[in-house]
Amino acid sequence: MSLSQQDGRSLTRLVEIMRRLLGPDGCPWDREQTLQTLRPYVVEEAHEVVDAIDSGSAAELREELGDLLLQIVFQAELARAQGWFGPDDVVSAICEKLVRRHPHVFGDVKVSGTSEVLTQWEAIKAEEKKGRGVLDGVPKALPSLLRATRIGEKAARVGFDWPDRAGARAKVDEELAELDQALASGDAAAVEHELGDVLFAMVSVARKSEVDPEAALRATLDRFTERVRGVERLAQERGHTLTGLAPEALNGLWREVKAREPG
Repeated sequence: MSLSQQDGRSLTRLVEIMRRLLGPDGCPWDREQTLQTLRPYVVEEAHEVVDAIDSGSAAELREELGDLLLQIVFQAELARAQGWFGPDDVVSAICEKLVRRHPHVFGDVKVSGTSEVLTQWEAIKAEEKKGRGVLDGVPKALPSLLRATRIGEKAARVGFDWPDRAGARAKVDEELAELDQALASGDAAAVEHELGDVLFAMVSVARKSEVDPEAALRATLDRFTERVRGVERLAQERGHTLTGLAPEALNGLWREVKAREPG
C-alpha cells in the first residue's frame, strides 16, 4: 500500500492478533504477562526506537516503532481483561486531548508562534488537571538527564528559571565550588548531594543552549567507546593487551587514535 493510502486501519489487525495470543488457546507466555512484567519491555523498546532514530535507518525505525506499538496494544488488552479500558479508549483519549490542546488548529484561537503554543498547552493542561502541581506530570521513571530536562522546562514555563544562559552557567561554578568542599570533607553523602546539584545545573545550561543533554552524553559515550576500541586494536597490532600497558603507553595510544579522527 502506498504511503498516501495508509490511514491506520491496519492497527485493527494488530489488536486482533493480540486478542488471539491472549485467548484461551493462545500463547502461554503472552497469557502469563501482567502490566508489571511488561514494564521493562516498554522502557527497552522506547530506547530501541531512539537508537533507530539515531541510526538513520528507515527499516530499523519501522521495526522498532512496531515493537513499541505492540507494547501499547498488549497493555491495552491486559487493561481490557481487567475491565478498565480497551485499545479504542486509548486512541480516543489521545485524539480528544490533541484536539482540545490545539485550539489554534481546531478552533478559533490565534497564536504568533511556538512560544505561545507551549504556554497555551500548559494553561489548558493546568485547567484539565486542577489540583496537580507544576511538576507532577514528570514521570519519576524517566532517565535522570531527561527527567531533569523536563523538570527544568516545566519550571521555566511558570517563570522559575534563569533569565539567560549566563545565569545557568554561573550556577555551575557555584555548585562545583560546593562539590569541591564536599570532596575535601570526605563526606560521601555530601559528595553525592553536591554532585547531583552539579549535574542538574549542567542540564540547565544545556536547556538554555537548546542542547539535548541526553543526546550530548550519548554522543560522548559513543566517541569514548570507539576510541577505546581503537586503542585495543592498536595494542593488539603491536602485540600488547590493555591490562599489560603502563598508563603512559595507554595515553600515547589514546592520543594516536584521537589524532586519526576526522575533523
